[in-house]
Amino acid sequence: MARIAELHQGLVPPSTAAPATGAATTSPTAFASALQGATSSTGLAGADGASTALGFSGAAGTTAAASTAAAGATGTATTAGQRALQLAQAEVGQAEQPPGSNDSPRIADYRTATAGSGVGPWCAYFVSWAAKNAGAPLGEAGQGFGGVSAVSSWAQRTGRWTPAAAGQPPQAGDLVVWGGQHIGIVESVDADGKIHTIEGNSSNMVTRRTHDSSGDGASGYVRLG
Repeated sequence: MARIAELHQGLVPPSTAAPATGAATTSPTAFASALQGATSSTGLAGADGASTALGFSGAAGTTAAASTAAAGATGTATTAGQRALQLAQAEVGQAEQPPGSNDSPRIADYRTATAGSGVGPWCAYFVSWAAKNAGAPLGEAGQGFGGVSAVSSWAQRTGRWTPAAAGQPPQAGDLVVWGGQHIGIVESVDADGKIHTIEGNSSNMVTRRTHDSSGDGASGYVRLG
């Protein structure tokens, strides 16, 4: 019987001992497959998709959209008046330093558009600056104007003047004149006739204002082109 047991034991293959560390032995092929699966699941293999999820591609898209919007805004400025309006819009909030002085470094820039200008009421300097930088300087010689009456006189001489009494609503980019006292630029006109403007030297700064359909007594409008 002992001999039979020995023969039986000899027929059983020896067991494979596990490594002392207890780590499983993995074939190179299996390891590569496991790595590929792990990489995909963490998003490294799908880096473009992960970037989109994190907003990087989206940020680029947003920037492109913003650039397109900016280009579209510039593209809408097809007339000198519209270009002057865009320039005026960028100046809203510029104020006298100190208040009541009719001066500041920025207001001094507005005066450079008018020949012979000096520190003083600057609403006409402001529209002269916007018109000049829009490529449509005021005056026969492009000299700009420091007085409101001079602007309206020039506009009437050159066929650019529309009296408010004519009842024709202004367009965005037109200059709006109140006698010899004040001048601004039309930003928009509502369906009910309200006129929105941007005006220099209004409350000592470049300010947005809203007027009724008569322009609150405006005397007329100047078409820059």
